[in-house]
Amino acid sequence: MTVSAITQLPPLALYVHIPWCERKCPYCDFNSHEQFDPSLEGVYVDALLTDLSLQQVAVRNRSIVSIFIGGGTPSLFSERAIGRLMAGIGQQLTLASDVEITIESNPGSAEAARFAGYRASGINRLSIGVQSFDDAMLKRLGRVHNSHEALRSIALAQAAGFERYNIDLMHGLPTQTPEGASRDISTAIAHSGGHLSWYQLTIEPNTGFYSAPPQLPEESALIDIQDEGEALLLAAGFDRYEVSAWAQPTQASRHNLNYWQFGDYIGIGAGAHGKWTTDSGELVRTQRTRLPKDYLAAISAQKSVSPHRVDVSELAGEFAMNALRLRGGFKPALFEARTGLGIHSIEAPLKHAREMGLITVCEDLIQPTELGYRFLNDLVGLFFDS
Repeated sequence: MTVSAITQLPPLALYVHIPWCERKCPYCDFNSHEQFDPSLEGVYVDALLTDLSLQQVAVRNRSIVSIFIGGGTPSLFSERAIGRLMAGIGQQLTLASDVEITIESNPGSAEAARFAGYRASGINRLSIGVQSFDDAMLKRLGRVHNSHEALRSIALAQAAGFERYNIDLMHGLPTQTPEGASRDISTAIAHSGGHLSWYQLTIEPNTGFYSAPPQLPEESALIDIQDEGEALLLAAGFDRYEVSAWAQPTQASRHNLNYWQFGDYIGIGAGAHGKWTTDSGELVRTQRTRLPKDYLAAISAQKSVSPHRVDVSELAGEFAMNALRLRGGFKPALFEARTGLGIHSIEAPLKHAREMGLITVCEDLIQPTELGYRFLNDLVGLFFDS
């Protein structure tokens, strides 16, 4: 397979990982750790800024189109710490004039009260981890907030001046009925900032639910939940632009779109991943060590992140794994610009997927069908197999 050097660099984003949370939820398989020690707040911000300085090779005078501060629960960090982080990032990077800066938060009252300080530091978007507005469901999910705190958190976000925010909502919860799921989505729509992440609970390895599986709804109930929820979202003017993301016009997450369009991003923080394009046009991936103490030790030793070259044979699959999550699919020109491969290099998987009814292909657009969206893993697998 021949690959040409990528001549036009993709957009560049920044991901910041803050790995602590108040309590590990039984469904969570993210890199998150309990027992946050507030005395580490300043030390960790210092480490993040040092980490960023060690990865300047990825920047090369490029401006940053979006920043996402995720976790864990980043809103455990005080306004002062987040403000110092944002100031340090601003000193090292050039931010686009319309840069989107998001921080994840939980609806606990102590955290929600920090929203005004976050807004003052330059953060202009929130992602609020509500998960459900039903107290019984929240208890089964091991969440530390209740429905009243969730609604209060959204109100505080609005009062702090956040015009753009995401509500994170799950469905298919233990013993949840279609009626209960519809109440959840209706409440989310009524309090929405124009963007919802709405996705089904799945049981992942190395989680509490994997060790002690809860009673999940039957398949027929899950189908009803999905169908009814989609109908409510469409009626409210939301578009499903990605597998689990729904947005009203202009409200799609720019940071997530950069991922799915195979853009570049720097990852800083414990366990953070990065993907960026080298001067020679090759794609590399990076990953920091996961445990906070090991990460802090590595940064203290000024240990640079080691880029791993993405092999040419993996490029088509890596691109498809991201771009086919988009409801609108992708243009052949985007595939060629992001991978350096000609569109002819994926003729075989495209033909196979079309014959299976998983995609539609026209001259200027390659798009998953309804069936392809339902069996996305199978569709993406065709591109890795090739």
